[in-house]
Amino acid sequence: MTDESCCPVINHGVAAEPLASSNTGLVLKDVGELGGAQIVDIRRFGDDRGYFCETYNAKRASELGIDGSFVQDNESLSAEVGTIRGLHFQMNPTAQGKLVRVVVGAVLDVIVDIRTTSDTFGDHAIVRLDSETGRQLWIPPGFAHGFCSLEPNMVMAYKVTDFYDPATDRSMQWNDPELGIDWPEVANPESLSAKDLNGSPMAELKLKGELF
Repeated sequence: MTDESCCPVINHGVAAEPLASSNTGLVLKDVGELGGAQIVDIRRFGDDRGYFCETYNAKRASELGIDGSFVQDNESLSAEVGTIRGLHFQMNPTAQGKLVRVVVGAVLDVIVDIRTTSDTFGDHAIVRLDSETGRQLWIPPGFAHGFCSLEPNMVMAYKVTDFYDPATDRSMQWNDPELGIDWPEVANPESLSAKDLNGSPMAELKLKGELF
């Protein structure tokens, strides 16, 4: 399993590289080789009172290729260290893009490419998100998403490009051997919801035509 002090991005040893920046403070980095997924680093402008930063700028996000048609903001609290949520996605026609950040605490965030025609189908990346850096993750449609909390009372906030739809909502098995995800030592399977405990293996979802 992964030590929580690991590098921010893990994807078969491929490190993230800066792509673009502006005076808005938004900086994009590729998430390894997973096309479309992006790390968004922000700049904080501080003084002895604290700091100011932009956590989202629609104009700049559009310039950097992030779909800004967000329709809803969500927030979740994970009280215990090692809480696992995922791996979640919505099928078409209500597939969701997500812009994810941690407001309090830290997580290891996991994304899996479930686009069956992609060269990286089935590959995954692990990204550390925390409130100290404000780092965000853009997850376009076509990825399953999950995380493990590294600190107590972790609060995550995320913007989504479509509304929740129970008819298309799916949970993929968090520890599917085919995925080979190296979850952190603190990951606690007893924290899984009933839905996630019964998540389907990727191969089963593909066979049923429920991927992208």
